[in-house]
Amino acid sequence: MGQHEEVALPKPKLWLLNYVEVLKPRETLLLTFIGVCAAVVGAGGQPHVGWLLLAAFAILVGSAGTNGLTNYIDRDVDAKMKRTQRRPLPSKRIFPPQKMLPLAIGLVLAGLVIAWFLDPLCFAFGLVGIIASVTWRKRVTCVFPQGTIASLSPVAVGYLAFSHRLDLTLLFLCMLIGCFVPLHVWSVMIANREDYIGAGITYAPMSWTDRSAVGLLLAVSVLLYGSSLGLYFVSNLGLAYLVVANVLGILTVAATLRLLIAGITRDAWRLYKLTAFPYLGIIFLTMALSAWLV
Repeated sequence: MGQHEEVALPKPKLWLLNYVEVLKPRETLLLTFIGVCAAVVGAGGQPHVGWLLLAAFAILVGSAGTNGLTNYIDRDVDAKMKRTQRRPLPSKRIFPPQKMLPLAIGLVLAGLVIAWFLDPLCFAFGLVGIIASVTWRKRVTCVFPQGTIASLSPVAVGYLAFSHRLDLTLLFLCMLIGCFVPLHVWSVMIANREDYIGAGITYAPMSWTDRSAVGLLLAVSVLLYGSSLGLYFVSNLGLAYLVVANVLGILTVAATLRLLIAGITRDAWRLYKLTAFPYLGIIFLTMALSAWLV
């Protein structure tokens, strides 16, 4: 037999993975998770499983679609930044970028329809969150207030799907998210200052000195700690939540204080890691378990 020629097999199509990636699956799943945990709290620890799954689906598709729209809006700025230029739109793995709009818009509309079915208040908070997300431009807008409003929307939708009322527990849940967002986002920006400035992003905290920005973050970390404790006193959560809230709050304040003293980029990134998935995921999981066990 003669020599066999090697035939190059075509690469598998990755278009589906690109469309999943443009929806920011990690962030979407985190938002869905904390929304579900808030729903358990809103149900007093005893949610109806079918209704909980419906609320989770509304938050999932709504958050995914909204994340897709923000990726579309920020695609030009993302292309100028090292940490974001490999995303599907700036890297042109999805091109032209308008190709992803039907998916994102369809998911947003589906989320809103289900939210209306859950409760008109869910629809209202969902709609406000979407509007805040698409008007928050990296180039011209500070993280306050649009970024905060957009991030608390999934929690409000989950909670209201079961409580059907505005109360102090919801207020403190929103305060918790409202303090978390700037602490999380600003630490990313401080750690990647040159990258952001090079992309033309000059609003706060880029327009401030590092020390001034971190000084504000320290105040925000204290407010975050206080909000987590306040939630315990206005809701029916158990002692386990109080213990975890104290531990996480002290760690966050200590990390921010260390950042203020040291003033180095590595510490900013460590703070980001602490205030990202570990903090939010752990504290919301604990509050859901506490509501269930009480």
